Parts: sequence; C-alpha cells; structure tokens
Amino acid sequence: MLDALDISASALAAQRQRVEVIANNVANAHTTRDAFGRPNPYRRQDVVFRVGVPGKAATTGVHVEKVVTDPSPFRLEHDPGHPAANAEGFVRMPNVSPVVEMVNMIDASRAYELNVTAMDATKGLFSAALRILA
Repeated sequence: MLDALDISASALAAQRQRVEVIANNVANAHTTRDAFGRPNPYRRQDVVFRVGVPGKAATTGVHVEKVVTDPSPFRLEHDPGHPAANAEGFVRMPNVSPVVEMVNMIDASRAYELNVTAMDATKGLFSAALRILA
C-alpha cells in the first residue's frame, strides 16, 4: 500500500510542475521580445510525462521527463502602433492561447485533486487495517 502513496505523491509533484509551466505560458502571452531585446516572441512550453521515478529502476509513478517548446507558428496581430510592428503593421505574437492554457490548468488541477483523493483513500485503508489488527 505504500506504493499507492508514492504513486500519488509523484503525480502531485508532476502536476505541480505542469501548473508552473502553464503559469509561465500565461505570464508570457504578450512577450514579443527575448531577454536580449530582440524581436523574438516567447514560445509556448509543455511538459512531457514519463512513467517511473528517475534514478530508480523498476519503479511506479510518474515524473516530468522534460519541458518542450511548442513549434507551432507565432500569431500575427495587426497593431501598427506597437514597437515590434513590421512595415505592414503586423506584430509577431507568442503562440500562446489563453483558452488552451486555461483548459490545461483545469485539467492539471483536477488531476492534482484526484491524486489527493487517492492519497486520502489510501490513508483510510491504512487506518481500517490498523483498527482490524488492534
């Protein structure tokens, strides 16, 4: 039964990291320049989950294997007054969709809640087993 707690704990950590990546995407939804001031819009990121725990052979659970960059094209917005606008008045905007990010946030939140519920159920089973043995 301890495996059940470990599985849920690993899923909680993975979903927490996913929420952090989503929050970073939302925070940079209007970032049109890179850290050096060049007109290079922010690219959306996403997490890739992997079964098991890194560094432990034949384990259960889940972890974030890596954070990947979304290669989808940038959005073009017509805003001639924007400092990053080209000669035609278009600005290359990040490939972040607030709607997609909110759906992903809801999904991650529900997955987190389900794993908390699974941990509570497992703890309830432990308590019931101890009452039977006592």
